[in-house]
Formats: sequence, C-alpha cells, structure tokens
Amino acid sequence: MQYKNDLFLRAAKGEAVERPPVWLMRQAGRILPQYRALRGKLSGFKELVETPNLAAEVTIQPVDELGVDAAIIFSDILVIPEAMGLPYELIEKVGPRFPRTITSKADIEQLISGQSAAEELQYVFEALRITKKELDGRVPLIGFCGAPWTILCYMIEGSGSKTFSKARKFLYQEPELAHQLLEKITSTSIAYLKMKIENGADLIQIFDSWAGILPFDQYQTFALPYIKRMCDEIQEAPKTVFAKGAWNSLEQINKLDCNVVGLDWNTNPDFARNILGKDRVVQGNLDPCVLYSNPAEIRSKTKTMIQAFGKHHIVNLGHGVYPDTPLENVKVFVNTVKHLEYSELDSEVLDN
Repeated sequence: MQYKNDLFLRAAKGEAVERPPVWLMRQAGRILPQYRALRGKLSGFKELVETPNLAAEVTIQPVDELGVDAAIIFSDILVIPEAMGLPYELIEKVGPRFPRTITSKADIEQLISGQSAAEELQYVFEALRITKKELDGRVPLIGFCGAPWTILCYMIEGSGSKTFSKARKFLYQEPELAHQLLEKITSTSIAYLKMKIENGADLIQIFDSWAGILPFDQYQTFALPYIKRMCDEIQEAPKTVFAKGAWNSLEQINKLDCNVVGLDWNTNPDFARNILGKDRVVQGNLDPCVLYSNPAEIRSKTKTMIQAFGKHHIVNLGHGVYPDTPLENVKVFVNTVKHLEYSELDSEVLDN
C-alpha cells in the first residue's frame, strides 16, 4: 500500500528519515474534546471498544486533530482474557474488574486459547478494516496487545493494583500453573496479532505494562520467553516491544526479534544507547508530565530528547498521555517534532 505519510514505518524499519516521526500512546482518548463528546453518549468504555465504527472514529480523531504520524487502533489489552473466557468490566474512575479470576488448574484448563479464542474478537478486526479504509493511506495503523505477563496479572489479581502481589505470589506458589496460563495467553495473543495484521495493522506493539514489578530473574523466567516467542512467530509486520520499568532487562530485550524498543521516562538515554547501540530504533521516552509544563519547556525537553537518542528514534512519551493533559500542550509537543529538521540539531552528536 502507498502511504501519503510513511515516516513512521520507514523509521521503524531503520531507514533514513528527514525528521523523527511522532505519535502518542493513548492519543485517542480524553485529551480530545470530540472523544469526550462521543463517550458521553455511550453506556461506557466497553461499548466504544466493541462498536467497530465508533472505535474507528476515535482511532482517526488524533490524526485529524493532532497530525500525528501514526494511528493506533482504539481497543483494550483486556479483550484477550475476555476472548479466552474471562470477562471483565470497566468501571468509570475505578478501572478494570474481573468478576471471576484464575485460582486453580481447573480454571486454566477451562480457558479457550489460540486461534479459537482470537476468532472471538471479530469486532476488533472489523474496526481495523473500517479504520484502514477511512485513513486511505494517510498514515500507518498500529495494532497492539498486552504482553503475557501483564495479562496474567489481571487474570489472577482481578483488577489493577500497585503491587500485583496476588499475581506475583502465584509465580512463587504455582510456577507450573503460571507457565500453563502464560502459554495459553501467548498462543492467543500470537493468533490475535496475526489476524490484526491480516485486517490492516502495519506494525504491532506489545505492551508489558507491569514488567517493572518483577525482579530480574523472574522477568527472565515468566515474561521475556513469552515475548520472545511472540516476536519469533510474528514475521508479517514490524514489531515494537515496550516493557515499562524493565531497564535491568534491556540487554535481553535488545536480543529480541523486534524492530523497535520502547523506553519509559525513567530510562536514561545514554544508559539505553550504551546497551542497545546507536542503530537500534527506540521509541519514547519523554516524561508525560512534561506536557503539563509551558510551551517553551515542552519544546526544549522534546528537542533535548531527540538530540540524546539520535536519528533512530520514534518520538513518543515514556507512557500514555494522561487524560487531563492540556490539548494545546500536546499540540506543542507534536508540532515541535513535525517542524524539526535534523539540521537544527548537533549533527556530530546525532551521528554518534
């Protein structure tokens, strides 16, 4: 397919670009007044996720409003456990809740997985097809899912948590069952992402949102091998791995068969580049709270980040944009990148 703006895909593949591409995690959301207006007419978040034409509409909103270089399909990582047979609710101002959780071997054995589970998510694939048609090649479209460890956290815990101590306890007390559950999540996620690509996703991103709560040895045992399997088996499109908080596993993440490594805002650029090398494409890592600052500081910190990472860099925040972030400040961030030319920066630093 021919794209009017293919900057994001070229950068993800490590090709030369005239400026870094820019998009934001959670760019389709409450920062946009048109999103809030649409949400106000609906019963809740899940209705939006599960209605393909509405999901497509909010996916495209930030492309229209902000002029970002990529769209990301509007969905939720928790559609995977629901497709496997563990439904969830999303309670306004509270977060996700699972009426049932995984507590035993029997619970795991009752879950469906793989292709048959992924087939349950036809509303996501329809949203992708509609979005792809409506975008008409303006920008590439990103598909995503949660990493197996992150999904396990919710299936065991039953909700969000500061510590996910139930999920972590499960790793110590029931390691064999943990691997059994992780295998099922992984096979489902692979099938799901492959179908996303078939239905229009140009790049897929794996979010390991709770990577940082595991110690190094457990991350190598219960998280990274399953992400590796996903990266190895999905060869139909470029891949981004974003393991939030997993700075101590960057060396191992660098060995994955992925095109882009996402970095959170706590990762020092020099530290990351020393481990990943200058040619590894990275994404992120501006502190989302910088966007609460004034325009001059937003411009300054954005340029400093670009300078620090060099030319193999997709500009983004180090996590999703917060819902109360002023829209005008988000536009300052995006426009700073869009109006930037590498010639403005220190070429000697950029090339090193």
